[in-house]
Amino acid sequence: MTTIDPSSLEAGVRGPAEHGVRDQIVDAARAHFSRFGYAKTTVADLAKEIGFSKAYIYKFFDSKQAIGQAICVQCLDRVLAAGEAGIADGKSAAEKLRRFFNGIIATSAELFFEDKMLYDIAAHSAEEHWPSAIAYVERAETLVREIILLGRETGEFERKTPIDEVCEAILLVMQSFMNPLMLKHNLDGLPEAPTKAINLVLRSLAP
Repeated sequence: MTTIDPSSLEAGVRGPAEHGVRDQIVDAARAHFSRFGYAKTTVADLAKEIGFSKAYIYKFFDSKQAIGQAICVQCLDRVLAAGEAGIADGKSAAEKLRRFFNGIIATSAELFFEDKMLYDIAAHSAEEHWPSAIAYVERAETLVREIILLGRETGEFERKTPIDEVCEAILLVMQSFMNPLMLKHNLDGLPEAPTKAINLVLRSLAP
C-alpha cells in the first residue's frame, strides 16, 4: 500500500511514534470531528471526550492541527492506495495512467459522501498547505512520472517534451478532481468530466 512519508509530517507530533495513546487520541478526534466538524472542535473538547487533560494531549500533539493532520494522512493514504491499485491493474502505460486517476477520484468522492466532515479536513489541509497535503501531491507526481517513463520506454508516449513539464501539466489538468478542496465543487461532473480530461491527456501523450 502507498503511504505518505511520515518523515515529512513530524512537526507537531510528540512522544514515541508507537505509543498507543496517540492512536487513541486520533481515533477519538476522528469521531469527534465527524460529528461536530474540525473548525468547531477544540483541544479542550477532545480532552473532555477522551477523559484526558489538555496537558496530557499536548504531550503527544502540539496543536489541533497536528491531530487533524494525522487524520488527514489516513484519508490521503487511502486515496493514494486506490491510485496505486489502479496502476497495478493496468496492463499498458495508458491504462495505468487512466486507472491511477480513476482510483484517486473515485475514492476521494467516496470519502466525501461517506463522511463529509472528515473530507473537509483533507480540503482544509490542501487550502492551508499542510505537510500531509504537500506529501500527497509529491507522491502523486512521483507515480505519474513512473507511468510516463514506462510509456516512453514502450513507445506509447512521446519523448520530446521534458518529463518535468509533462508531469506538472498532467497534474494541473487533473487538479480539479484530485485536490480535495477543488473536487467538492466538481462532484456534479463525475465521472464524465475527469474521463474527458484523462482522454485529453492521453491524446497529448501520443507519439
